[in-house]
Amino acid sequence: MMFGKKKSGREGEIDVAEYDFLDGSREFARLWCEPGGPVSCLIEPRNLGPDPFTFGMAMVDTVRHAARAYAQAVGITEEHALEVIYEGFDAERAKNTTSLDTIQDLEKPN
Repeated sequence: MMFGKKKSGREGEIDVAEYDFLDGSREFARLWCEPGGPVSCLIEPRNLGPDPFTFGMAMVDTVRHAARAYAQAVGITEEHALEVIYEGFDAERAKNTTSLDTIQDLEKPN
């Protein structure tokens, strides 16, 4: 996996070109963060299906994968990483730290 600046990509972009297990898959979300700043999310729900319930299931799977990635990257247990991720999740649900600006609000192409 390549991290950093790619010739045609954005800084820190994850290069997935060599993952053949993604063949036939559809991308439905991309996430970026500014250092110390807000997160930008691009979501294409039509690639996941018409029921938002499926998006919720995908997000829980994403959190579980993130806990494993954090555990391996920073040397903590998956259980601890999962606990802290959910603490952040609950804190953001209780009080959003950023406004929700959308592509449609900014009049950008979808």
